[in-house]
Amino acid sequence: MSRWDSWDESRVRVRPNKKGSRPRTKETPDYSDAELARVLQVDRGRYLCSLMADESPLTAVRAKALRRTPVVPGDLVRLVGDTSGEEGTLARLVHIEERKTLLRRSSDDEGAVEERVIVANADQLLIVVAAANPEPRTGFIDRALVAAYEADIEPILLITKTDLADPAELIAHYEQLDLTILTSANVAQEAVSRLTELLTEKVTALIGHSGVGKSTVVNALTGADRATGGVNAITGRGRHTSSSAVALSMPTGGWVIDTPGVRSFGLAHIDPDDVLAAFEDLAPGSADCESNCAHLSAEGGCALDAYVEAGNAGQNGPARLKSLRGLLQSLG
Repeated sequence: MSRWDSWDESRVRVRPNKKGSRPRTKETPDYSDAELARVLQVDRGRYLCSLMADESPLTAVRAKALRRTPVVPGDLVRLVGDTSGEEGTLARLVHIEERKTLLRRSSDDEGAVEERVIVANADQLLIVVAAANPEPRTGFIDRALVAAYEADIEPILLITKTDLADPAELIAHYEQLDLTILTSANVAQEAVSRLTELLTEKVTALIGHSGVGKSTVVNALTGADRATGGVNAITGRGRHTSSSAVALSMPTGGWVIDTPGVRSFGLAHIDPDDVLAAFEDLAPGSADCESNCAHLSAEGGCALDAYVEAGNAGQNGPARLKSLRGLLQSLG
């Protein structure tokens, strides 16, 4: 036999795999028997959940397969392992159910900015602003409305501290919209009753600047004891009292998700066309715009100026058009 005859595949020596010889599998584990739960709060890799079967609370950790997938309050998830909720036990979060809605914001308006998922599966967004102390900003309200409409979430506007300033001008700014607007001097019983009626059997996210009374509203609706704070006398800005989003159940049914106070609400993830769609009092006027209109000026072929001048957007049409263009310009 020549030395070349020894080159035979049957004679190849294969070193054993130190990690085992079991081949990898692409089969997804069957978690059909996993228990369904709602995520209430996320805290340093731990997920406080409530089982859908009996609303009993428990803590879970995320499976490795989901380590790159954000999990947020409102998410419906599947849990395996120890779901007793007893002290010292941890369940394992192995699957995220398809999300009905997803409320997002970005850290800024332009460039490659970080997109942040705030809440999942919300039916409503309660936008909380104060009539004064801190002063209300229509720009923030407009941004929240755009994010809500883009996510197919119904917005509600709540104006607090109406004992400090008349909210009539702010209300008039949005009178042409199909938007539910509530007012409250100090979360009076009448306001709580109306809110309870609107929020019962719904999942509602609350968003607003610090110091507008958001935590006070949450406490009144849920019976919780969320920390409340005032406004810095020098900066005029509220002090942060909520450090993370948390879902709280309402005695009448439904969930309220309290989110941390925000300084800004970036919309870099929103298409400019979706911004105009959120201004439903102005959107019909774009039918006469030139193709690819950026809606920034009449000189650019925008028909919104003529639409507003004809009174089609109401008395506050000019102010609304100014708000729209300011927002579009910030998005670049």
